[in-house]
Amino acid sequence: MRRTRKLTAINWGIRLAAACLVTLASTGATLAQQYPSRVVTVIVPYPAGGPTDQLARQIAPALSEKLGQNFIVENVSGGGTTIATARVARAAPDGYSLLLHNLQISANVSLYRNLSFDTEKDLIPIIFINNNPLILVGRKTLEPNTIGELVTYMKSHVLKIAHPGVGATGHLATSLLLQEAQVNANLIPYRGAAPALQDIIGGHIDLFFATPQSVVEQVAAGQLKAYGMTAKEKSPQFPAAESLVKEFGPKLEILYWHALFATAGTPDDIVAKINAAMQQIVADPATVKSWAASGVAPYPQDQRSLAAARAILKSEVERWGRVVRDNHIEGQM
Repeated sequence: MRRTRKLTAINWGIRLAAACLVTLASTGATLAQQYPSRVVTVIVPYPAGGPTDQLARQIAPALSEKLGQNFIVENVSGGGTTIATARVARAAPDGYSLLLHNLQISANVSLYRNLSFDTEKDLIPIIFINNNPLILVGRKTLEPNTIGELVTYMKSHVLKIAHPGVGATGHLATSLLLQEAQVNANLIPYRGAAPALQDIIGGHIDLFFATPQSVVEQVAAGQLKAYGMTAKEKSPQFPAAESLVKEFGPKLEILYWHALFATAGTPDDIVAKINAAMQQIVADPATVKSWAASGVAPYPQDQRSLAAARAILKSEVERWGRVVRDNHIEGQM
């Protein structure tokens, strides 16, 4: 009798658990059908005007059109981009607070020891959107004209290399270049790329790793020299810039990417709905053409799925963690 009652209780427990799972699945599907029913905020961890902000202001109206609700951009800078990241990591898991970030988020895992969030556990990478190599530019009066001449020159001259803050992508790229070329330099931190570019154009700084879109006009006008790209192939926008990968090896292949994130726990159907909309935006010929003009490419189609996004983030966290540790870099908020 007791055994029968026990089995009955177990059966009821199994049925109840199954019913709960069905209810949760049904609720998730309903939420996805209704999403978005109000304004969605795309949070950018930088001030207005930079490449990440520009991308956000390009995709927000496109998402509004695809999903039928307003997507707005909010700039939340500071803390080496960790303030904005923490805000989305702690947001309600409903898809109404999204984070547009870049390669920096993967390096931050190792740069900052006491983060209030776990990047891989508290955030969901929805899609990797686009990428571009970095370009090593120099002041126009710098004596060397090629990357080979530059490395030779650096063996007997200590140059001043700017970077947009300790632990920033430009700083990591500079550290890798010095490591692989076996040369030294005086690294000078700036509060962002804009003031660094002003000083290199003004002749106060020797070298700087920039995004192609930020210097394409200055290089074309002869205000800056273009020495090398962190890509396997040369760029048509910068014919004088050699491939740093071919010159120094695979560690110098650095693709500065952008990705869209949601809070962990956001229903799978909502995440999939955003991914599907973004897939259409990234594949749009007008979008691809606008990016190509400044050396930016869509992330490869076979790497734009949810599963691929998780794998890429994990790989990038591991890669930049090694660079941070090998070069004894510690982030400064």
